Order: sequence, then C-alpha cells, then structure tokens
Amino acid sequence: MDSIYDTLMGLPLFQGVSRLKLSELVEKVPFHFIKYRDSETIVSVGDKCDSLLFIVSGQARIDIPCKNKRIHFLETLAAPNVIGPDYLFGKTTSYPFSVYSRGVCGTLQIAKSDYINMIQGDRVFLFNILNMLSRNTQRNTASILALTKGSIAERIAHFINSLTHPEGTDIKIAFRQKDFSTMLGAQRTSFINALEHMKAAGAIDYSLTELVVKDRNKLMNLSKSND
Repeated sequence: MDSIYDTLMGLPLFQGVSRLKLSELVEKVPFHFIKYRDSETIVSVGDKCDSLLFIVSGQARIDIPCKNKRIHFLETLAAPNVIGPDYLFGKTTSYPFSVYSRGVCGTLQIAKSDYINMIQGDRVFLFNILNMLSRNTQRNTASILALTKGSIAERIAHFINSLTHPEGTDIKIAFRQKDFSTMLGAQRTSFINALEHMKAAGAIDYSLTELVVKDRNKLMNLSKSND
C-alpha cells in the first residue's frame, strides 16, 4: 500500500493532499491502473476524454498533428505526469493528439464523475486543477500573442511552448519545410536563415523533414531576440 500512496502523492493534481485523505480515496474511488507494452496506443486522436489520465511509471510519446496532418509536434513525457486535463471539461472533450507507450508504461485512470466527487470532497484537488488549467491558459495566450508579431525564432519557440510540456523531452516537429514556413507566414529564405541561427546557438538541429529541440531553454531565450 505504501507504494500506491507514494505514487499518488507524486502525481500532479494530488500535490498537498494528506496521506489520510489518500487512504480514504483508495478505499472509495475506483483507480484503474493499466500497463502498456512498448509502442502500444494509450490514446488516439478523437478519443473521448471521459477520465483523468496519469502516467505513473515509464514514459509515453505524444503526437499532436496539425489539421492537415502535414505537421506533427512530438514529445516524450515521463512519470509522474498528467495527460490532457484541459479536455476533461469544456466544449471540446476529445483528445487532439495520440499517445503511445515508450517502453513499458503504466497509467492511472480516474473516471470524470469520480474526479468531480474528489474535487467536491477536498478543496486541495479543486485548487490544483484550477492552478493547472490557469497556467496552461496563460502560457497559450502568451504564445498566441507572440505568433502575431514575433520573429520566426519566437514563433517557433512559442509553438513549442504552447503545444508541449515544460518537462517534455525528445521534442520534435515533423514537417516539410515548405509546409512549416507557410504555416509561420515566412519566406523560405528567412525561414532557413532562422533555423541556421537557432542551430548555431545550440538550440535546435534540423533537416528537410524535422526540427529537433536540443536545448529548450536556449530556444526560449533566443525567442526574445530578433532573428
């Protein structure tokens, strides 16, 4: 039982919950622990988000496709973490991305109705979800504003900042250069020059078909200056 408590207490949205409260939850709430083998599908684009989904062991690969499917944002997320809490409530309650196990991966699923009862039963859960949703919204708002007036480096950085997690690793954008430069509203020459600048700074590497984030912090710092 100690290992279950330790796992739960390490999860986002469970931070600050007392051990006594957790022991009550374990007895009352159906916690569904599921193990996945390497490369198994955990979530597919369009799946209904009707439960809170946590990574409790191992790693998962997230693939976010743009609408035309020509550009994909990819990252690896390690335990302990939560996937897609933004889609549990609101008008859109379907996942806009796919999730695959990377190696052996363990997840925890809590049904939406059970999570609502948890929020109503302890204000810590309520504050945790509100804080998480607020952080995500504020980060996305800053990114949208940057896309309208920022340099190419800044626009790329803010795409990554809004679509991937701060703790995400192995972050890539899969694309055709023509498609991605068009998406950014940039001339091809300016786009390549910006990529070269970011590469020389050690922030990224790139090829004709992908951009690989080498150092997220350097990329975010570069985004504050002009190309």
